[in-house]
Amino acid sequence: MPQLTWLGDEQAKRAARGVPYRLLEKVSRHGTAQAPNWLIRGDNLEALKALLPFYAGRVKCVFIDPPYNTRSAFEHYDDNLEHSQWLSMMLPRLELLRELLAEDGSIWVTIDDNEGHYLKVLMDEVFGRGNFVANVFWQKTHTRENRTDVAAVHDHVLLFARNREVWKETRNVLPASDSQLERFTNPDNDPRGPWASLPAHAKAEKGRRKEQFFTITTPSGRTVDPPPGRCWLYTEPRFKEIVADNRIWFGTDGTNVPRVKKFLSEVQAGLVPSTLWLYQEVGTNGQAKAEITTLFPGEMPFSTPKPEGLLARILHIATNPNDLVLDSFLGSGTTAAVAHKMGRRWIGIEMGDHAETHCLPRLEKVVVGEQGGISAAVGWQGGGGFSYLKLGEPAFLEDGRINPAIRFATLAGYLWFLETGCPHPSGRFDSPLLGIEGDSAYVLLYNGILGDRRPAGGNVLTSVVWPFVKALAPQHAGRWVVYGEAARMAEARRRSLGIEFRQIPYDVRMR
Repeated sequence: MPQLTWLGDEQAKRAARGVPYRLLEKVSRHGTAQAPNWLIRGDNLEALKALLPFYAGRVKCVFIDPPYNTRSAFEHYDDNLEHSQWLSMMLPRLELLRELLAEDGSIWVTIDDNEGHYLKVLMDEVFGRGNFVANVFWQKTHTRENRTDVAAVHDHVLLFARNREVWKETRNVLPASDSQLERFTNPDNDPRGPWASLPAHAKAEKGRRKEQFFTITTPSGRTVDPPPGRCWLYTEPRFKEIVADNRIWFGTDGTNVPRVKKFLSEVQAGLVPSTLWLYQEVGTNGQAKAEITTLFPGEMPFSTPKPEGLLARILHIATNPNDLVLDSFLGSGTTAAVAHKMGRRWIGIEMGDHAETHCLPRLEKVVVGEQGGISAAVGWQGGGGFSYLKLGEPAFLEDGRINPAIRFATLAGYLWFLETGCPHPSGRFDSPLLGIEGDSAYVLLYNGILGDRRPAGGNVLTSVVWPFVKALAPQHAGRWVVYGEAARMAEARRRSLGIEFRQIPYDVRMR
């Protein structure tokens, strides 16, 4: 497959691996105390790396609205990056987002023509060309800019799946509109209910059976052949069976060309999404500005916010209630607000002061039931909550060793992810036994988790400490991987017990 190259691309391809792993510290809680939603303030590259031990492979939908690199000054973003810098900024973030996506997950990225086509190639490389789903054209404005040579009235929404074969079986269709439902009527009072008629012929491609070419006699006696280059959908015997089942419509007087009756009760409960989204359906930038102005009278924090209707459509297609949604360029907070109102779990990441000055108060208003955007459409009356977090100090020192200030649960989550490649099923660590994966049991002796059992409060593996560890999983007969400050048990005995010891901090490194 052709590859996209640019100045600094090799360094960008190594960037995700070298991102420091930082701790996530809770600052405050808002609404329901144990709500599973997170608003994170900090650099989104470091925040995405910090999320891996908790959420790798668990995010159902990623939506991001990155800087468009339009060479114009935005108040809250440096949107005047050189092309190569922009690509180098996007690549490691896309790589980490890929690792966070679930197998049936999808990523949606809004962009314009300045970088849209390069972004498509870049995402081909990161997610695989076979996982490209669509380039949606969103009509972002209904007005025409007459001061330019060609007026741009649309943005792109690039859609990739983590695994398209899996995603296409789980994505949702759009509800049918009233105008589309009006096509279904019941002029012959069929007891099976309303129906719409479809052509009874199809393109006569190579390989069509000759039995699909025959003359039909209508109830009025008129004879009908398939149009030139077409054939009937069925063989003659099968066609007669369908006629007998009253599934062919010849018109009220029986003289029309035959059409197939498709009953509303048999039609897919909705419509397959198209790649053209009109402003009347999902809103415009101008509508989004009005939504923000209502929330923050007298100020406009962003030049091109996205309307809640646009996010609502994306989340309707890509997720179901309680699924996890992630936006690492949270901006004005629209993704989190819409996800909250639609009953999805969410994580939003923003790095600037407006994480506190705009995102935080906006989401607080959502919790208490603000009625802007999609609130009326989804019946939102308030509820739920979220935690506000910030990136804390690095988990590793400059030489790559673990920061001694790190707490047990944080280190446990990182080690579990390091060893197994996936987050812990429960996400809770209140025992030295982190869990059993395959034939291996993983144990962490750290910060006196065993209590005051000498030496070093149970952080050292000894013959005295071992029975307490073994008692945590007495039936386990496989390998034991034990992390601790030191081992005062003979190596031969450890081997006989199936123990692999790894010393803290020397064997715990950022990898």
